Amino acid sequence: MKNINMQWSRPSALFRYFEQVVPFRIKPALITTAVLVTLLLIPTPDGLTTKAWALLAIFLTTIVAIILKVMPIGVMAMMAMTIVALTQVTSTSSKGAISDALASLSNPLIWLIVVAVLISRGLKKTGLGNRIGLLFISLLGRRTIGIGYGIAICELVLAPFTPSNTARGGGIVHPIMKSIASAFHSDPASGTERKMGTYLSLVNMHANTITSGMFLTATAPNPLVVDYLAKVTNQSFHLSWTTWALYMLVPGLACLLLMPLALAVIAPPEVKVTPHAVDYAKTELKRMGRLAGGEKVMIGTFALLLLLWANVPAMIFGPAFMLDPTVVAFVGLFVLIITGTIDWDDVLSEKSAWDTLIWFGALVMMAEQLNKTGVVSWFSNLLRDSLLASGMSWQAAASLLVLLFVFSHYCFASTTAHISAMMLAFLTVGAALVPAEYLVPLLLMMVAASTIMMTLTHYATGTSPIIFGSGYVPLGLWWRVGFLMCIGELAIYAILENSWWKLLGLW
Repeated sequence: MKNINMQWSRPSALFRYFEQVVPFRIKPALITTAVLVTLLLIPTPDGLTTKAWALLAIFLTTIVAIILKVMPIGVMAMMAMTIVALTQVTSTSSKGAISDALASLSNPLIWLIVVAVLISRGLKKTGLGNRIGLLFISLLGRRTIGIGYGIAICELVLAPFTPSNTARGGGIVHPIMKSIASAFHSDPASGTERKMGTYLSLVNMHANTITSGMFLTATAPNPLVVDYLAKVTNQSFHLSWTTWALYMLVPGLACLLLMPLALAVIAPPEVKVTPHAVDYAKTELKRMGRLAGGEKVMIGTFALLLLLWANVPAMIFGPAFMLDPTVVAFVGLFVLIITGTIDWDDVLSEKSAWDTLIWFGALVMMAEQLNKTGVVSWFSNLLRDSLLASGMSWQAAASLLVLLFVFSHYCFASTTAHISAMMLAFLTVGAALVPAEYLVPLLLMMVAASTIMMTLTHYATGTSPIIFGSGYVPLGLWWRVGFLMCIGELAIYAILENSWWKLLGLW
């Protein structure tokens, strides 16, 4: 009897031991493993290769593992890269597979994110970030929601001149937001992020996505969207900078106006009223005195970055002076290092930047490989054929088309990649389904959708991992708020298209 009890106790003891010492949560890990095995046992759908289906299974399992918090997100990303290399789902050899798995670590967008985080360290080190935060508090700090509107206004002012939403939201606005939160002692490291930082981080993120859709020059893939609209209409509908801004003005401003209020309900800050904040901020600004040398260098560096990100030299001297946003970011980082504003130890110790490099790189890699292996085109063709064969009304089909385009962004770690892979196919399907007199409103809804979908996940666009990486917003809250904001913004655009776009004579 004693031996039987010992036999029964050993597995449970072993389970408890591993539960205590292994770096992952066993129950979520078992669930994730079951998901992977189930997907791999499903017969490969027609139109896909076995390897393409296996890659999709690995990608979806990785997303499940991240949601269930099996391990830190960087570890899960590294595991996904290892599985891709071991299974050789992207190549015929392990050498080719590991090259594919590591390929995205050289992606300029990812390095733009990393360098933007490194540059933002200078704001904290020099004290300029704290000064800017105190300035915002002195102007709008009587209520937390007022500071939220200040962040939104900052995004709106910068958006027309900053073609990289990552550079704008992650490199310029986010450090200011962090400084404001720090001024109120709201810090993830001390468990006080809910005081104010969580709310302001969400405002930072969603103001970035809204303004990205308001101007042609507010994010990198927008010109590609313009090109696709022209192609699908045989060049009869072409958006200029002015017409884009005009068509998106009213719904965009409505979203920007309502967003801080909505977030105050969905993710309310613990500190809502700050009656003494204005006096406190003015006193602190007076105590800080005049700008120090490091602060002046930071201001000069940000001015340089803004001018280059806005392509001002190219506007003056011609296209030969146009610089890629990532190149500009490296220039800014180099300036800060050679002037002694930050040093190499600062660069090496910025853990969030290097963590982002790994996990975002892995997700971008899998999204790109899904495109290369034909999974994305398979899905697009399947959608087209299903809608054409369904017999549903064109209104229902058009609505479903927009929703599917938006929510398929859960499978993408780059807005540019998603638009490049799927938008033309979706627009072509829409042109075949919708009567000609209603085509333009559908096209504009797809334009709006191409940036609204940035709200969904912590890897949806380049700005997301920077803000998420700061630790103010838990993963579950990020996804929940992202979904609700996405639905809300789509509803605002759908409602206002019946009035604003009709007033402009578009249908």
